[in-house]
Amino acid sequence: MELKAANVSFKYPSAKNYLLKDINLELDNSKIIGLIGDSGSGKSTLCKILSGYIQKYEGSVTLDGKELPKKEFKPVQLIYQHPEKVMNPKWKMEQVLAESWDVNDEMLSEFGIQKSWLTRFPQELSGGELQRFSVLRSLNPNTKFLIADEMTTMLDAITQVQILDSVLRIVKQRKMGFLLVSHDMDLVDTICDDKIYLKDINGV
Repeated sequence: MELKAANVSFKYPSAKNYLLKDINLELDNSKIIGLIGDSGSGKSTLCKILSGYIQKYEGSVTLDGKELPKKEFKPVQLIYQHPEKVMNPKWKMEQVLAESWDVNDEMLSEFGIQKSWLTRFPQELSGGELQRFSVLRSLNPNTKFLIADEMTTMLDAITQVQILDSVLRIVKQRKMGFLLVSHDMDLVDTICDDKIYLKDINGV
């Protein structure tokens, strides 16, 4: 399983300068990779391009040599730092999960999700509780590659460890690719096999 970015460049329409320029990146499912960069350096934008959420850019992104699907299920799933921004506030949490896949009780328990939360709306849960749903939703059985963009920022230290342990177990069990974006160097050094500094691959 290989996720590849070739000569990817991007700038926002209102900007004069490129945020990302001529990025070449090859990721596979044999290693857990950490991506490190300063705030505002374009990490989150690159994550959105790699997962197909931003579709207008220069260059190409492929998964096993094929372009990412534009409309159907995205095999490269992105876990955002702020889960409340990507959930429909009019949906109860059971609908939020069901939009992605049919989650069983074992997986709910694995991620510390109480059944009573399923009948609540996103605004009725804390950021940490929402992030548990966000992570679980991304683990659709058809997910081939997982990108976590500062996904543990909303969580306390104990919950961080619990969720990351569960994610890593599932990633290895399913032989999924995993890119972890984080400012926490100790975290990156602990769980990643290798790391990439955005400034080293960004030609701006």
